[in-house]
Amino acid sequence: MNLIEQVKKTKEASLVLGTSTIEVRNKILENIAKSIEENKDKIIEENKKDIQQAEKDNLSKPLLKRLELNDKKINEIVEMVNGVINLEDPVNKILEVMDLDDNLELTKVTVPIGLIVAIFESRPDAAVQIASLCIKSGNGVILKPGKESINTCKLLVELIKESLEKENLSKDNVQLIETREEVNEILKLHEYIDLLIPRGSNKFVKFIQENSKIPVLGHADGICHVYVDKNADLDKAIKICFDAKCQYAAVCNAMETLLVHKDIAAKFLPLIKEKYDEAEVELKGDEETRKIIDIKEAIEQDWKTEYNDLILSIKIVDDAEEAINHINKYGSKHTDAIVTENKETANVFLSKVDSSSVLHNCSTRFADGFRYGKGAEVGISTSKIHGRGPLGLEGLVIYKYILKGDGDIVEDYSSGKKIFKHIKK
Repeated sequence: MNLIEQVKKTKEASLVLGTSTIEVRNKILENIAKSIEENKDKIIEENKKDIQQAEKDNLSKPLLKRLELNDKKINEIVEMVNGVINLEDPVNKILEVMDLDDNLELTKVTVPIGLIVAIFESRPDAAVQIASLCIKSGNGVILKPGKESINTCKLLVELIKESLEKENLSKDNVQLIETREEVNEILKLHEYIDLLIPRGSNKFVKFIQENSKIPVLGHADGICHVYVDKNADLDKAIKICFDAKCQYAAVCNAMETLLVHKDIAAKFLPLIKEKYDEAEVELKGDEETRKIIDIKEAIEQDWKTEYNDLILSIKIVDDAEEAINHINKYGSKHTDAIVTENKETANVFLSKVDSSSVLHNCSTRFADGFRYGKGAEVGISTSKIHGRGPLGLEGLVIYKYILKGDGDIVEDYSSGKKIFKHIKK
């Protein structure tokens, strides 16, 4: 079966899945959660093959960390699937009803987007996240994992396919492709594919955006900031800044630049450096920062860099306004936080920072679909069209209008025989 035939089959299967009941879709997810639990040892075995090959290929430490699955991570995957089951049905939700006239009713209702292609690197758990959300929202999905996770993803997708068939739905609803050549061909298939979700490097996402007519949902960079204001509680600031950088450095919502108000820099920077030194974080700083703590020099490019590693750039700013301007200039509109006890300053920051998530007195690591109560996420979008921020089920549905009449014609309204009432229900 060639790629176009594979895509057509998934498109056809998605039309059936999209009209299935929520009970059937949830039952499929129950099957997936149970199957992953029952096959935990096999999954870890396949994952070890991927890790061994990745080590031979000198995969970076951050990507190796994303790649690894263990008992804890598999339990988290099962918890995620169960979380998606507990979410309300995103399909066939009535958003608006209006009587255009007597016996002429217009309804706006949510529907699946259709056929989605998700391309991601390293993290095999993303395969289950994305497939679960697509099944719940009635969408077919074609998954393209990075080659480093292919053994793990093959097994996971096989378990998902079996879970679909148990409920008499086509296994073609979830497909796997493996090669770059297939990705290049996929990008041309706008006739069949409704949405692309790329999750990877800046260069990779931009390539996808620039080489396809298919709508793209996602973000190119995760250049996230924490600004520690002069009115910050320093104990809170240390906890938040350490968590934002060190809790998991290899992800897109980890802090890459720390901004510190000049009035508290002399007290705060030595304290946070001590914590970062314990975690072996490589620090870079502007000239003013390096007058206070002994670290490497930060250059212009550092403010534009997503490290995905235990590396952090630090800059001292005069006030919140300078911090806001720096974030809006160098940030990627992903996630940025302020630490302050001054509510007025916080509200200015929350209002003026142009990012998909803006936080007050908490870690950037909270910007996540699961933590936002979405069960899981298909990705984080920094665009301002259709969806923004961590996207769960709401990012996988669109709406259509349904108009029911009784022999009504437009000519009656053009001739003045009838007048629209436009009564919202």
